[in-house]
Amino acid sequence: MTTRITARFAALAAEGRPGLVTFITAGDPDAATSLAVLKALPAAGADVIELGVPFTDPMADGPAIQAAGLRALKGGQTLAKTLAMVRAFREGDGATPIVLMGYYNPIYIYGVSRFLTDAKDAGVDGLIVVDLPPEEDDELCLPALAAGLDFIRLATPTTDDKRLPAVLAHTAGFVYYVSITGITGAATPDADLVSAAVARIKRHTDLPVAVGFGVKTPAQAAAIAAGADAVVVGSALVDVVRASLDEKGVATPRTVADVESLVRDLAAAVRGVSRQAAE
Repeated sequence: MTTRITARFAALAAEGRPGLVTFITAGDPDAATSLAVLKALPAAGADVIELGVPFTDPMADGPAIQAAGLRALKGGQTLAKTLAMVRAFREGDGATPIVLMGYYNPIYIYGVSRFLTDAKDAGVDGLIVVDLPPEEDDELCLPALAAGLDFIRLATPTTDDKRLPAVLAHTAGFVYYVSITGITGAATPDADLVSAAVARIKRHTDLPVAVGFGVKTPAQAAAIAAGADAVVVGSALVDVVRASLDEKGVATPRTVADVESLVRDLAAAVRGVSRQAAE
């Protein structure tokens, strides 16, 4: 089955370039601004969008994304409102893949069957649920695949060759390689180590590999993209949102524009990397 995600990565391969995956937190700093940012991402150069679902206990996220989640929750963001954001985005964009990234608790409370139906109807293409290991595939992964949603699994520097087949067994869309050990935005990845890790993963799967955690600047994005099918940037964009807010934490005219500016710079850097370098 071809999803928007598989179609986009096929298009990137045909273009001979790696992709840019951008992460924002749904509802940060408020629903209207967050939707405006979401709508601006594709034109600025995002090939795939990860939309973070705010949660009160985001154990894999660093301080920047934790703070974004708290801002969103304070503003009343919910899973239902996040799905409504995707639906609103789809009114003007039927091509850009959207992946919801978050934790199982909000989905469990919403109801798995209801969530999968509503997510698919809204225009969600894939899920990254960081606290559901392969041993729990019956909970959400397999039902999501049956519903036509890609379930994207994380691989890390500590995922050895013995563990990797279990991680990849039901992964669809792409593999998300976490380039550092620890939380998001905590350190800068080593491009050479990442390239070697991606090559190792590709010995086990034909899926594209996107690399994230710790990529902040256009130069870093280009270096990582040279050894991957896509690079993921999240904390840096969330930091731009935070820096654009006024002293009361309210969005300003700079908020959307500043995110667009960084995404354009990141996209230009990534698009300058040839597919020959990535293979």
